[in-house]
Amino acid sequence: MKKMTLLVSIIMLATIAYSQTPDFTGTWKLNSSLSKLNAEFTFAPNELIIDQKGNDIKVEKHSSFQGENFTINEKFTMDGKECINEGFQGGEKKSKVIWSDDKKTLTVSTKLTMGDGNEMTLTEIYKLDKKNLIISTKASSSYGDVEETMGYDRQ
Repeated sequence: MKKMTLLVSIIMLATIAYSQTPDFTGTWKLNSSLSKLNAEFTFAPNELIIDQKGNDIKVEKHSSFQGENFTINEKFTMDGKECINEGFQGGEKKSKVIWSDDKKTLTVSTKLTMGDGNEMTLTEIYKLDKKNLIISTKASSSYGDVEETMGYDRQ
């Protein structure tokens, strides 16, 4: 009986710990007053649609560049295993997604091969701040380094 009580206690604690991870699910609109974006070029999508279920997360990014609208769809597992998505100009985007030790932030670490052969590393850190989603990004390539903070309102 003691073993059964211990097992149930462990399962309950694991469930509580897992349920304390933020749920980023929803539709999010860019809030420029919460953001620190680059003036010349920004990675910030105008809208995000996130679907987070169990160990999986799907992120749909709606952006525009030079008057053209486009959508990027990405699928990840949140266990640190490599996930491959389509990158720029037919390139490949290899990402690993992990929770911070305190389970408050989700980090997406990406290596992206662009169509011209150049590589870019991109780190995105997702965090819920009260009712807003804050994404801090750092990108590095042969073109230089870029850092931004994107703030989003849940719709």
